[in-house]
Amino acid sequence: MNPNLFVYGSLLSGAGHAMGARLRAQARLLGPASIQGRLYRVSWYPGAVASTDPGHRVHGEVYVLADPAPTMAWLDAYEGIDRADAEAAEYRRVEVAARLAAGEVLAAWAYLYARDVSGLQEVAGGRWVPLTAAGG
Repeated sequence: MNPNLFVYGSLLSGAGHAMGARLRAQARLLGPASIQGRLYRVSWYPGAVASTDPGHRVHGEVYVLADPAPTMAWLDAYEGIDRADAEAAEYRRVEVAARLAAGEVLAAWAYLYARDVSGLQEVAGGRWVPLTAAGG
């Protein structure tokens, strides 16, 4: 199983979320990265969706998971993925091409938003600023 994971929201190292701390205990941060896509504000958290425009980027971080299978199991649960009812899930886990800050591109898992974004606000610049990091 691919051990690389791209994160862009509550799991970011600067987000201050308990699940991000759990991730950091089970993975090594490779560093800043981006994927091709668009970012939307869903609630207090974001959702990224695929884009065909290479100019649309979602910024985040890539981690290397020490033991991918069990970590992905709790991440799937955290992201609300129900294998029995995939259509109802808010997110889906897919492999994407993540570009590290140094330019290297690698395959990584990412949780992409699976619902309609037509009523959501797009996050300008594709960079999520967690409320804790923004002082709010």
